[in-house]
Amino acid sequence: MSERIAVVGAGQMGNGIAHTAALQGIPVTLIDVSAEVLTRARSTIAANLERQVKKGTATAEARDSALAAISTATDLSAAGAATLVIEAASEDATLKFRLFGDLDRATPPATILASNTSSISITDIAARTGRPDRVIGMHFMNPVPVMRLVEIIRGLATSDETTATVTALATRLGKTPVEVNDYPGFVSNRVLMPMINEAAYCVMEGVGTPQAIDTVMTLGMNHPMGPLALADLIGLDTCVSILDVLRTGLGDPKYRACPLLRKYVAAGWLGRKTKRGFYTYE
Repeated sequence: MSERIAVVGAGQMGNGIAHTAALQGIPVTLIDVSAEVLTRARSTIAANLERQVKKGTATAEARDSALAAISTATDLSAAGAATLVIEAASEDATLKFRLFGDLDRATPPATILASNTSSISITDIAARTGRPDRVIGMHFMNPVPVMRLVEIIRGLATSDETTATVTALATRLGKTPVEVNDYPGFVSNRVLMPMINEAAYCVMEGVGTPQAIDTVMTLGMNHPMGPLALADLIGLDTCVSILDVLRTGLGDPKYRACPLLRKYVAAGWLGRKTKRGFYTYE
């Protein structure tokens, strides 16, 4: 079978993964239950590719080839032709468990099933399939076409062969793969989320405004983006979900999500995607 990737979930992360793979000449099937989301994803990919052409980081020919390499579908059966499936659905354990059970039935036994989860146990996900040795975490960073890192997460049963295959693919995509083991939040979010959470406590307790806190971290700590602006980019609902995974999985109350974060999520202030979080966006 020739190499083909299926990406399940056409949101911000999924369309970025599809964009990146197609630009490297790999055929991609982008799958989502919503035809409207798929249409929007293709428009986003086209606009982002056009931006790369204008910046001189991609040619017009590469743009056209990449767009031609992406097909879309609204049924998981379309993943049956893929040699690798990358799940990029919402950060919800129940949803991911169901998806991996469905993908296990929809794909040949040799297909590798990867999850872009940012915190949920790969071992738990793999247990929903009959091929735990071929299940792995492939955690891309946002925005996918720009950010270089991919966390490669081995579940308890993930084989060396699966890890080597996925690591080689990440390198082919122009990324730097870093292998980590399967613990809540892995490395990236186990370190990042407590910082974002503490920044939210600083706002709640009146220590500083969001602008002041982010400026301290960008100018004082040389971070390219402040933690609250980054939280808005990630999505405050996603931040709370990851903190909940950390608290449950590690049993440590230090990961308790800041009440202000929960209040913003309850109000629908999720960050950039809803035009309001710690900042407002027009």
